[in-house]
Amino acid sequence: MKVLLDTCAFIWFNLEADELSARALEIFENLEEELYLSVVSSWEIAVKYSSGRLYLPEPPEVYIPDRRNVNRIHQLPLEENAVFQEPKLPRLHGDPFDRMLVCQAIVGGMAILTPDEHIAQYPVRTIW
Repeated sequence: MKVLLDTCAFIWFNLEADELSARALEIFENLEEELYLSVVSSWEIAVKYSSGRLYLPEPPEVYIPDRRNVNRIHQLPLEENAVFQEPKLPRLHGDPFDRMLVCQAIVGGMAILTPDEHIAQYPVRTIW
């Protein structure tokens, strides 16, 4: 199964935070799953880091690629067809980063690993 990681899931897993569910940990540990981190999440992390709202042990340009490589997480680029999906979404969630993750999951036929109940309201499979 292709699994797109919500930004918080990526951060919590890599910082070994208690917020991860048992099911989320199973997904990360299952070598059969194809895990993806969107460049949209990398952008969100960089914005929060530079504004002081997110602590990381290294700058995002070092931390993100390193953690992706260590944990067999593929980079997911933002494709134009996903962008064109955004105006078709109902206005259930105001976060533009999360809305674009939904678009990428829809276009890519992916599930999203997220605790976000707003994302679960969209026509996309969520896991938590």
